[in-house]
Amino acid sequence: MIYDSALNELPYEVWLTYIESIFEKFKLKPELILDLGCGTGSMTNLMAKKGYEMIGVDLSEDMLAIARDKAKEDNLEVMYLNQDMSELDLFGTVDAVISVGDALNYITFDEDLEKTFEKVNLFLNPGGLFIFDMNTVYKFKEVLGNKTYAENHEDYAYIWENYYYEDEAINEYEVNVFIKNEDGLYEKSTEVHHERGYDPQEVIKCLEASGLKLLGLYHDNTFEDLKSTTQRMYFVAQEVMKEK
Repeated sequence: MIYDSALNELPYEVWLTYIESIFEKFKLKPELILDLGCGTGSMTNLMAKKGYEMIGVDLSEDMLAIARDKAKEDNLEVMYLNQDMSELDLFGTVDAVISVGDALNYITFDEDLEKTFEKVNLFLNPGGLFIFDMNTVYKFKEVLGNKTYAENHEDYAYIWENYYYEDEAINEYEVNVFIKNEDGLYEKSTEVHHERGYDPQEVIKCLEASGLKLLGLYHDNTFEDLKSTTQRMYFVAQEVMKEK
């Protein structure tokens, strides 16, 4: 559960409140929701506790194993599927698709982003909403930049080394985690991640090409327009091609 501990400051409750405000704004009352790039299921399980029927999809089987364990502990019935977002394959359609925590920044090529959007469009019910966030280029370049972050806890510590490659708009971060074992010694594990910063117009172009209609583009957890200092932008799109 070290991954969850390292991310315990992520505002899942705030995100849930914001997502529900989007449902209300656009007059959607979803029952079945897909969480795309769900990770260890923190958001998925939180929404399940609120009474939504949830499906979680992620590429990492290790994270899904944690998600399933957490759902079992809370007596939640959540379907977790190990899939690539761009090759999404559900058993039927859903009322809404969400993706939070910059999961879509992990898609680094336009064609893969468009394929993902096409899959979302395919599995959305008529009029269904697709709500997702993305880290901005501003955040990657000006906030994270080429910096190093470190934290020390009782049972673990980590060092985060961040690099931003402006020409490719790629943010690379290497995380070295040191976990204390039963002998009091620390075992090291390393992960390297890549996220891409997208111009909002690039994302909108991919949405429209996939058959989705953009309803709103907002500054972090608000209904305000994007600012020059926006770090997380929210997109709200709708399925408009199917007949109701």
